[in-house]
Amino acid sequence: MPPSQANLMLDQQLCFALYSASLAMSKTYKPHLDALGLTYPQYLVMLVLWEQEELSVSDIGERLFLDSGTLTPLLKRLETNGYVARARDAQDERRVRVSLTTEGRQLRKKVNPLPSKVLSATQCSHQEAMRLAKDLHALRKNLKTTD
Repeated sequence: MPPSQANLMLDQQLCFALYSASLAMSKTYKPHLDALGLTYPQYLVMLVLWEQEELSVSDIGERLFLDSGTLTPLLKRLETNGYVARARDAQDERRVRVSLTTEGRQLRKKVNPLPSKVLSATQCSHQEAMRLAKDLHALRKNLKTTD
C-alpha cells in the first residue's frame, strides 16, 4: 500500500485511538457511576469540587475545558440531587459560585474506591497510568497551543 494511503487507515489515526480509548473508559465508569446516580461529566465536576469546595462556574469550566452552556445543566442536576449549591457571587452578581453540600461531601466516601477499580480494569500499574495521563496532558496542551 502506498504511504499516502497508509496514513488514512483508521488504526493509524491517533485521534481514533484516543476516541476509542475514551469510549472504553466511559463504559468502564458507567456502571459504577450509574449506581451512584452520576453521569461521567457530573463525576468530573464533583472531582473538581472535592479538590476545592467552592468555585465559580467559570473556574469549573476552565478546569474541565467546558463552557458554561454545557456546565449549567450539569450543575442544575447536581443541585437537584443535593450535592451542590449555586449562588450569585456577592461581589459580582454576574458570577455564580458553586459549593459542595453535606451530601456532596459524603458522596466522596462512596466514590473513593472507584479510581482503584478503574485502574485495575486498565491492567496498567499506577506508574504506567500516571505516565500515560502525563503524556495525554502534554498532548492536550500542545494541541491547545496550535489554535
